[in-house]
Amino acid sequence: MLLTYSLSGMTVLTPDEVAGGGCLRIEKKRLKLAAKAAKHDVRLPEGTFCYPALLNVHDHFRGNYLPRIGPSNGDFYVNWSYWERDLRSSPVLDERARITVDDMYQLSAYKNLFSGVVTANDHFPHEFNEPFIPRLPIRVISDYALAHECSSFDLKWGDGIEIEHRRAVERAIPFITHLEEGFDPESQAGIEILEACGCLDDHDVLIHCIGFSDLDIRKVQAAGATVVWCPASNLFMFNVTCKIRKMLREGVNVCIGTDSTHTGSVNLLEEMRFARKTYRRLYGEELEARTIARMVTANPGRAFWLGDKTGSIEDGKYADLLVLRPRSSDPYEALLEAQIEDIELLLYEGTPILGSAEHEELFRLRECPYSLVGVRGRRMCVKGDPGGLLARVRQAVGHKKVLDYLPLDG
Repeated sequence: MLLTYSLSGMTVLTPDEVAGGGCLRIEKKRLKLAAKAAKHDVRLPEGTFCYPALLNVHDHFRGNYLPRIGPSNGDFYVNWSYWERDLRSSPVLDERARITVDDMYQLSAYKNLFSGVVTANDHFPHEFNEPFIPRLPIRVISDYALAHECSSFDLKWGDGIEIEHRRAVERAIPFITHLEEGFDPESQAGIEILEACGCLDDHDVLIHCIGFSDLDIRKVQAAGATVVWCPASNLFMFNVTCKIRKMLREGVNVCIGTDSTHTGSVNLLEEMRFARKTYRRLYGEELEARTIARMVTANPGRAFWLGDKTGSIEDGKYADLLVLRPRSSDPYEALLEAQIEDIELLLYEGTPILGSAEHEELFRLRECPYSLVGVRGRRMCVKGDPGGLLARVRQAVGHKKVLDYLPLDG
């Protein structure tokens, strides 16, 4: 197995600079900066940009199916529980149930992989996802504590807010929960519930937060907690999203998550574009591309308590890298404009998991089991066999199912 090699010829985006003509050395799983090219050097096409691989802070790996399921007749939900009711009665759920849980997890992993994501969170209890995580082609975090939501009508995941939060503190891991996902009085009391439990601090990863008051935002900022913004899902279900401009101005650590495709965008690249469009529509001003880039790299690294391992290109961190053929000369705008077929190379701890067929030798040398696929007219190598997966899904549901996040030709 090739343990040491380098990437050269691209522009590298480290936390402090945009460095043209960069060279990154990979030693086993880690990055070595400011080093000369290795004996085996992968020369990337001129003009490519190299970013930290993306992180998706909020996904539901059992729920990434299409079409969307949502409110009818122009009505929107009072809280998440009304959506849960519609999900349970939907024929889409009956179709989804024909697919094995293992294959649902594989589909969700490829949803993320094909959008440049190497690290994601499946917001389900450990007993739901632990059997499947080791077989996935990307990193799905397993070190987290959780509650489904801070209300009396949540789904009773985990061992209760106080116990789960205590685990987070003891183990230096995130405590993840949906919060204030609705407009009824109890949903809107999420911050007060966390405060009463003594559980509002920098371990908290708070998802949606559409009911936050200005005071709630200030409390979250003071506590060092993270807010996960899922604008596509929020607007689809509730016709409103969180007070994102206020959160950013107050200095809250904000990340972007996709939620499941039943309510959110088809992948993180689309969610990033939707976030910018939403901000422009709400406030009549632009959300800087660099700010959005941090919401899918460094900010989630901090939220997951993985900032010393991933989320930025720095010496000693995992070689989790995304190389793009850009559509813009500005590297941050290029990330926001990126399409799946623009991915030149995606590395997970130094091993390629997606890339142009021109890099097939690197897949072989790093001993990554891969298949060759067509992606929107481009021939690419990808870890595993997503084509076989899609064939199994189509056989299970009995028709030629199309899933936009699995963009295979044919």
